[in-house]
Amino acid sequence: MKQIKTKLATASCALALSIAAITAQAAETIKVGVLHSLSGTMAISETTLKDTMLMLIEEQNAKGGLLGKQLEAVVVDPASDWPLFAERARELLERDKVAAIFGAWTSVSRKSVLPVVEELNGLMFYPVQYEGEESSKNVFYTGAAPNQQAIPAVDYLMNELGIERWVLAGTDYVYPRTTNRILEAYLKQMGVAEDDIMINYTPFGHSDWQTIVSDIRTFGSAGKKTAVVSTINGDANVPFYSELGSQGISAEDIPVIAFSVGEEELSGIDTTPLVGHLAAWNYFMSVDTEVNDDFIEKWHDFIGDTDRVSNDPMEAHYIGFNMWVEAVNKAGTTDPEAVQEAIIGVTVPNLTGGYAAMMPNHHITKPVLIGEIQDDGQFYVVWQTPGTVAGDAWSDYLEGSKDIISDWRKPLECGNYNVVTKTCSGQNFE
Repeated sequence: MKQIKTKLATASCALALSIAAITAQAAETIKVGVLHSLSGTMAISETTLKDTMLMLIEEQNAKGGLLGKQLEAVVVDPASDWPLFAERARELLERDKVAAIFGAWTSVSRKSVLPVVEELNGLMFYPVQYEGEESSKNVFYTGAAPNQQAIPAVDYLMNELGIERWVLAGTDYVYPRTTNRILEAYLKQMGVAEDDIMINYTPFGHSDWQTIVSDIRTFGSAGKKTAVVSTINGDANVPFYSELGSQGISAEDIPVIAFSVGEEELSGIDTTPLVGHLAAWNYFMSVDTEVNDDFIEKWHDFIGDTDRVSNDPMEAHYIGFNMWVEAVNKAGTTDPEAVQEAIIGVTVPNLTGGYAAMMPNHHITKPVLIGEIQDDGQFYVVWQTPGTVAGDAWSDYLEGSKDIISDWRKPLECGNYNVVTKTCSGQNFE
């Protein structure tokens, strides 16, 4: 019996040592969650961002890692399924113990993840332009808010091109509807009559544009210079622009300025119907800076294909990842509370030759660029802001929202404060 007990004790000891060894090995790396769709309808856009994160992590590891440890990417596929984004985020935080999550694309996927990262006090870096009207202590918004894309685009059309009539055309989901609500309010505050604003929504993948484009042409024939402000998303853009061409509507007649058409979307399609039309972003691949040339060269080397393009959300991940690295080094830990406090005020280079800073509302500073689509699928920059613009979490043009101040610096009582009602809105500090 004594011999059996000795053997059991020895086995238990070996098992404990094995578990300890596995735990120690896991602790030797800092895990980084990559939450982008690798299948489904959004894979065409999000797979590139997954690859971008793998490149950035590889580069950081080549520099010695972070806090003396190597970074380990934990890639999951939410498969363009919005509820699955929440499930995968929970797995990353609870099972894989990632230090931060980089991911999501559509606003509905971000909103699916939001309650999870707040509940589990995780960190998420969101790299895509969005509709605003949100600020969380657990999310860092490295894509554009409306005042960093939509509002400057309208100002450009109004002041530089003399546009007087406006078509707000979008895909029927949260980002276009909220953005167009902000734009409609802004246009009316700028003196545009309600009769000079046409709003239209279509479902994802819409292909029959004949009637809608005919309505746009009729709307633009009233003797006032007309433009389309497009929040049309995904593959519906191809038949939309094709129908404009089929009905003889050129960029000189009725220019279209888009917020969701970039280099990735133009890659591999016939750009003839789009040439001369516009897009508003915070980065274009064609920007001529040394830092951008270096980024593109590294991207081509990493991906093994010199034909692959770069785009705005890739730059947002570049900025967000480098900000996280700086904040972790500053805090001396990956602890979420410490990183949340350390990251405010962190400044890193962007790819357009300037710098991006993390603001107290968890949005960053960005330049705004207007580009004209070229026949090679690239953009010629026709206008840009003289400096950077700080992202506004809550629109100045919507009732209620304009009264909210977002600031996640301690020891404030809450991050979103309504100065009229004197109340906190949404998340409070714990």
